[in-house]
Amino acid sequence: MTPLSTTHEDITAGALRGAPGSRLSDLIDAHLHMPFPFRSSPHEHQAVAGVEKWLRETGLADEGWVPEMIARTRPAQLASYNGPEMDSGLLQIVADQIAYQFVFDDRAEEIGRQGPGRLLPMLDESIAVLRDDAPPSTPLGAALADLHRRVRERCTPAQAARWAVKSREYVHGLLYEAVAQADTAPLPTGLCTSIRSLTAGVEPFHPLCEAAQPCELSDAELQHPVMRRLTRLSADAAVWIPDLYSAVKERQTGGMINLALAHQRARHCSLPVAAMLAIRQINHAIDEFVGLFEEIRPRLSPSAVGYAEGMAGWIRGCYHWSRTVPRYADAAADPV
Repeated sequence: MTPLSTTHEDITAGALRGAPGSRLSDLIDAHLHMPFPFRSSPHEHQAVAGVEKWLRETGLADEGWVPEMIARTRPAQLASYNGPEMDSGLLQIVADQIAYQFVFDDRAEEIGRQGPGRLLPMLDESIAVLRDDAPPSTPLGAALADLHRRVRERCTPAQAARWAVKSREYVHGLLYEAVAQADTAPLPTGLCTSIRSLTAGVEPFHPLCEAAQPCELSDAELQHPVMRRLTRLSADAAVWIPDLYSAVKERQTGGMINLALAHQRARHCSLPVAAMLAIRQINHAIDEFVGLFEEIRPRLSPSAVGYAEGMAGWIRGCYHWSRTVPRYADAAADPV
């Protein structure tokens, strides 16, 4: 594993020398280590049509900005890259949930910028739906209730319960993000990554990775310290990679919860140097994931192996999706 550099000079004198005019995407491609090969689902086109239909049926597409945003984020493509072995039904749940989280996250960001307190009604409805099966009062709440119903129909009770708990953590994370955005004090890198692990919304999909396996995992497998560490590494690496590609966009809009920008604020350095620091952190996480998985693999059941491979799929999928999705086109446009 490559230790994280702590000096600008170490990075600038090495990776960045002789690359004037390079794009951020070139820097990422040159230095990010991705051991998992590209894969996609044969059901991707079906999932694309399914997402569009579901957004219309839930009323989320009625707001003019949503169809355009979905076209720029391609949730079904992300689901396809993350879960290439999922059957069409489970893949559709994943694709619809990704689309929902994009809508929810963008709405929360817009409202949260006006003040964290303004988010409370929106977040309260979501928690009530997830925790108490309360009837929804908005299209966003209705979409979440529909996802909750479908997850319970497809998953075991234990898997559905884990999905609901992780989904509530995601909702709470958006409030933390709004508070951080409203604070004028510099945000420490560690706090930024802690909030990012919640707002990423990756861990709610881990129970769906489990549901794709032939059997439910035992508590001993799920709670094994190595498996718990794999869960953390998967979620972190999967969201830190898009942070690299979204850094230009986030910097332009004043975003705070971004790994590369957190390094830039902490080191008072250029964006390329900050991106290299973030890349080294991501590479370290991926290398640790691979090493721990190989260590524990012989002791896992076939379903647990498939579950861990599903978590690895989120690292791979987020990388290949981030490289081409229109939402992050800025990384491949302007020189850094």
